[in-house]
Parts: sequence; structure tokens; C-alpha cells
Amino acid sequence: MDAPMRKTVIAASAAALFSMAVTAAAVKPEAAIHYRQSVYTMIGWNFVPMVDMIKNKTPWDGAEFSKNADRIAFLAPQLLEGFPEGSDKGADTEAKPEIWKNMDDFKSKMSDLVRETKALSDVAKAGDETKTREQFKKTAGACKSCHDKYRKEE
Repeated sequence: MDAPMRKTVIAASAAALFSMAVTAAAVKPEAAIHYRQSVYTMIGWNFVPMVDMIKNKTPWDGAEFSKNADRIAFLAPQLLEGFPEGSDKGADTEAKPEIWKNMDDFKSKMSDLVRETKALSDVAKAGDETKTREQFKKTAGACKSCHDKYRKEE
């Protein structure tokens, strides 16, 4: 094995070991809560400008809408990682305890969100405003179905 290949193998092995160590280590509930709240904050940051365009509060900008949809489609699959067992406590959270009692249903709703955000990103890239608006409603519906059941509303 030549030197560059050896370095690559060593780096990949080190990365794999680090990943396994992080996965194997118990995630502190407050860290998981912080993680998921951060992802939700970034989703909200990108969602609100799209809502404003949908509601005609701001002019339609297909390129901006598509950029925001891409970002949300990238973030949505990361949400579930922020809900490990035991992260129902440890910091202020809007997550209802029902999440951990009904994890299969929660995962299903998260899967719906991932699917709909991906579809929104794809439709927005195509540039058809009417179809984008229709898909946005489906995406918002996926958000709402989870919030209705699993988020404490203030």
C-alpha cells in the first residue's frame, strides 16, 4: 500500500472510530434538545419567507423560494436525530412526551415531512409557481400533522 493510500485508510478509520464513539456515547438530553431546536430554528428561518410569498405579503421570487425549499429539504432528515430516548426532559422543550410513547407514529410523520420537503424542493426548482404553491400546502400539512399531535402550543 502506497503512502497516500495508507493516509486515506488511516483517516477513514479514524473518522469511523470517532463516529462510533459519538454514537455509542449517551447523548445528554439537553444536547439533543439544543440540536433539534437549532434545526427547527433554521427551518423556520427559511420557511417564513416562503409563507410570506405564498400569502402574497412579499412578491413571488422563484429563485429565493427554491433556495429556501432546498435548505429545508436538507434539514428535515436531520430532525429525527434530535429525539433520542430520554430527550423528553433536560431543558425547556415544546416536544410532548407522547413522541416517545408513540415513536413509530412520530417517525412516520417525520418521514412524511422529509418526503414532502424533498418534493417541494424538486417542484420549486422546476419553476412552476402554481405547482410550487400546491406542493407548499402539502408540505405545510406535513408540518401541521406533527405539530397538532406532538408539539406543545403556547
